[in-house]
Amino acid sequence: MNKTIQEKLALIKRNTEEILTEDDLVKLLESGTPLKHYIGFEISGKIHLGTGLMCMSKVKDLMDAGVECSVFLADWHSWINDKLGGDLDVIKKIAVGYFKEGLKTSLKCVGGNPEKLKFVLGSELYHNNDKFWATVIDVSKHTSLSRMQRSITILGRKEEGKVDFAKLIYPPMQVADIFAQGINIPQSGLDQRKAQVIARDVAKKLSFCPLKNKKQEIIKPCAVHHHLILGLGKPTEWPLPKERMQELWSILKMSKSKPDTCVFIHDSPEEIKRKINKAFCLECEIEFNPIMDWCKSLIFPIKGKLEIKRPEKFGGNINFENYEDLEKSFSEKSLHPADLKSGVADALIEILAPARKHFEKPKIKNMLKEMEKLAITR
Repeated sequence: MNKTIQEKLALIKRNTEEILTEDDLVKLLESGTPLKHYIGFEISGKIHLGTGLMCMSKVKDLMDAGVECSVFLADWHSWINDKLGGDLDVIKKIAVGYFKEGLKTSLKCVGGNPEKLKFVLGSELYHNNDKFWATVIDVSKHTSLSRMQRSITILGRKEEGKVDFAKLIYPPMQVADIFAQGINIPQSGLDQRKAQVIARDVAKKLSFCPLKNKKQEIIKPCAVHHHLILGLGKPTEWPLPKERMQELWSILKMSKSKPDTCVFIHDSPEEIKRKINKAFCLECEIEFNPIMDWCKSLIFPIKGKLEIKRPEKFGGNINFENYEDLEKSFSEKSLHPADLKSGVADALIEILAPARKHFEKPKIKNMLKEMEKLAITR
C-alpha cells in the first residue's frame, strides 16, 4: 500500500536528532522525486550497537518510507584516517567481507530486508570516474581552508598544523560522495554534521554533479542525523556540566576502541550480560544514563516494549509498552538499576540472535576471526 507524504515524513523523522531541513524534505517528498539515501562507514574494526542497530534501524525506517537505501563502504576514507594499519588492500578486504556481512545481518536484526540494501565500495565509485574527482575540486573551490580544518576529525583538529595533508582531502571527498551518487537523503550521526552542512552550502554552486529534483531544479540534499548512543563507561567527571553536555556526549559515545564499554553485534549472551552489569547506571539518573539511552533509542524503537523479570519479593515481572512509562518508573525509584540492566541485556540478546547465528557460519566466522586478529596486531 502506498504511503502518504505525512506517513513517509513520520518514518524518516522517527528517532532522529535533526533533519536539515524538514521544509526541504517536505518539498522533496511533494515533488515526487525518487528518494536516494546513503550512509557511509569507515572500515575500522568490529561492529557495535551504534553502527549495527542504531544506524540500521534508521535505514529500515527509510526503506519503509520508500527510499532507495545504500551503504557506502569508505575504504579510501579509512585509508586517509590510518584505519587497520593504513593498508588499503586490507581495508578493502574487510569492507566487502566482515563489514558488509555485519551490516546486512544488523539490518535483519532490526526487521529490515538485507536483500534490498545496496553496497558501494569507495574505490569502485572513484575508479575511472572523472566526474567524482572534478566534484571534489568543485566542492573545494567553494569551501575555505579554515572550514575544511574544522570539519576533520577531533584528533585531526587537536593536531592542528601537524596533521598530514591527506586529512584535509577527507571532507571534500565525503561531500563529493553525496553528489557523485545523486544522493538526496544522506544519513549520518551528529558527529558528521559539519560535512553535511558543507554539502548543503555548496549544493547550488556546483558545476559538476549538481543534485536535481524531478523538475530538473537544483536542490540541496536533506541530511538525516541519527542519535549517537552512549558507551557504558563512567564519565571522567561527574556531574557533567550542562553547558558541555552535547560536546561530552560526542566524546562518550559508543566506541569500538573501548570494547568493554560497548556491545558488539556478535557478542555472546554471557558477554552482553557481563558488560551491561558493569555499566554506569545511577539510580534515578535519566539525562546521562547509557542504559536508559539504549532503551529510548534502541529497545523501544526496535521491539516496541521492554519486559523486566524480577522476583516476587521485588515486585515481580513488569512490562513497559513505552519509554515514557519506563522513565517515570526509574525516576521514581520503583525500578532498580540492576533489574533495568537485566531486562535490557535480555532484550539485546533476543534482538541480536540473527547476528550471532549468522556469525556461526564457518565462512562468516572466519571473517570475524580475521577482523579480531587485525584489531590485535594493528
